Amino acid sequence: MYFNNVIEAIGNTPLVKLNRVADGIKGTVLAKVEYFNPGNSVKDRMAVKMVEDAEKAGLLKPGGTIIEGTSGNTGMGLALAAIAKGYQCIFVMSDKQSKEKQDILRAVGAQVVVCPVDVAPEDPRSYYSVARRLSQETPNSFYPNQYDNMSNTAAHYESTGPEIWQQTEGTITHLACGVGTGGTICGTAQYLKEQNPAVVTLGLDTYGSVFKKYKETGVFDENEIYPYKTEGIGEDILPKNVNFGLIDSFIKVTDQDAAVMTRRLAKEEGLFVGWSCGSAVHGALEYAREHLQEEDVMVIILPDHGTRYLGKIYNDDWMREQGWL
Repeated sequence: MYFNNVIEAIGNTPLVKLNRVADGIKGTVLAKVEYFNPGNSVKDRMAVKMVEDAEKAGLLKPGGTIIEGTSGNTGMGLALAAIAKGYQCIFVMSDKQSKEKQDILRAVGAQVVVCPVDVAPEDPRSYYSVARRLSQETPNSFYPNQYDNMSNTAAHYESTGPEIWQQTEGTITHLACGVGTGGTICGTAQYLKEQNPAVVTLGLDTYGSVFKKYKETGVFDENEIYPYKTEGIGEDILPKNVNFGLIDSFIKVTDQDAAVMTRRLAKEEGLFVGWSCGSAVHGALEYAREHLQEEDVMVIILPDHGTRYLGKIYNDDWMREQGWL
């Protein structure tokens, strides 16, 4: 058996039981380890779905250029799809993203444009604005817009949700997942809740992001928005893929708690994962200690791989500079 190209290898990632970091917690805590995808992240799933849906709709034509704003992982998934299908890529990132993410995208043939992070989303210098402008200026280009493109949610409804349901043999009681574009948690939750409406979904957010306050009050509070270091979760906008009706509650996690848990996952579980994985696990375990019962099964989605963060949270000097080590 073999695959015709690398994107056919996407999906069917394993569930791995958490042991040491979940010591003392009732129930079973499982990690859905998405770095087993070929682009080392959960975003491979939705990247290929967005490309294939765009092809069917005639929005992406032969020889075209894919232009997207990304924190890194969606870019990698899009780049793999582009290589398999013969497209060019331009990715726009904020300058808070790790150098590793920029270098990885360049390594797979993409052009990378870096923008300042400390500007409002509507500012012409923001990575949202620059990506839209480049797509308007570039002939035969396609701007997927992962935040508002519902193919994002659909990818996880079609793949991640069914995989988790099958792997747990329908015993899952809790789903925990970081929230950025919202596609992963909402697509997965929609499928799981259709199978069992009692499944509890927990969205992991970060301080400096608007999601938790908006869920609880319905108010988009700009005072909630301020700079944070964790990459890949939280937002200063409300993406269309975030369906708050599918997320039962949000838990906020600090940059430090996320970074420390990420390193613990590597040392204590052998899971060399990315920063937002630590956010998801720290927040989910905080909830689990208080609420999980012996018969419960919690699945935590771990989005990406530690190679994206070698110069930051896996660098002792950098961690000491933050006062976290």
